[in-house]
Amino acid sequence: MANRERKKKYSISEFATQFDISPRTIRYYEEKGLLSPERSSSNHRFYTKRDRAILKLILRGKKFGFTLAEIKEMVDLYNDDHTEKKQILRTLEYGDEKLQEIEERIQELQMIKEDMLNVRNVLLKKLNEIKRGGKRC
Repeated sequence: MANRERKKKYSISEFATQFDISPRTIRYYEEKGLLSPERSSSNHRFYTKRDRAILKLILRGKKFGFTLAEIKEMVDLYNDDHTEKKQILRTLEYGDEKLQEIEERIQELQMIKEDMLNVRNVLLKKLNEIKRGGKRC
């Protein structure tokens, strides 16, 4: 059973359903060189457990904001170095860059929030003055 599961192959529609993405998305990743499915004698695509691991890496990379070029580099490292050391090191480098970008974005958003709260307070103060019949500014 375990051996049969290891050798299981998935059609593009099965593969798309498993990951809740469209077959077109999978074909796009193939066009970009990210996936290389096996082909049947009638040229149908079949995806393996290895393809499944790569697609998980692609989708996780997209979720974290990596570009397809960055993801391709990581996938290529995965394919070239089965110890995974180079892939891990490069992924850590990209991850550190993304974390820095996120930290900068959080700081920008915090400043925007503070500005919006200040404007809100000024507007509430003006509204209260208007309600009390005070002067308009």
